This record gives sequence, structure tokens and C-alpha cells, in this order.
Amino acid sequence: MSFPDPEQNNEQPNEEQVSAQKDMLLKQILSGEARLRLNNVKMVKPELANMVENYLLELASQGKTQGQITDDQLKQILMSAQQPKKDFKINRI
Repeated sequence: MSFPDPEQNNEQPNEEQVSAQKDMLLKQILSGEARLRLNNVKMVKPELANMVENYLLELASQGKTQGQITDDQLKQILMSAQQPKKDFKINRI
């Protein structure tokens, strides 16, 4: 049996509530394929996925999304959010 923590302020939303609200909003603004892609990215690169999630939520709060974001649109967002890879060229003498 768990008892509520007296030091925890019940008026402040806890991490689980924030995460649930975030997931609910992402379900509304992402198509099924885009949501699946974002979840796959989250498993491999959680920092990138969190950055893209925050960007998408910001777009939605500003009203800049027309309908749902498709998988192709999400690919473009992910490509623009990633750091460019550095190429190394080794010349042998």
C-alpha cells in the first residue's frame, strides 16, 4: 500500500501526468505512421526524439499545424533536427 508523499505538492502536475498529456497531444497531431517512426527514434536516440516532440508541441500550440503531420513531414523534421555527420577522409602516403 502506498501513501501520498506529504512533501509532494498535489497541485503541481507530476511527471507521469505531463508525459500522459504530451502523449495525448502527439497522438492528435501525428499520423499513425509518424507516431510509430517517432517511437522508433525514441528507442535509438531519446534526446533527438524529445527535441522533436517539444518542437511539434510548440508548433501545435502556435496553431502552425494543418491537420496531422504525416510520416514524410516527420522525416523532414528529423533530418533538419539532426546534427550533420562529420566525414573523415584518410589519405595514406
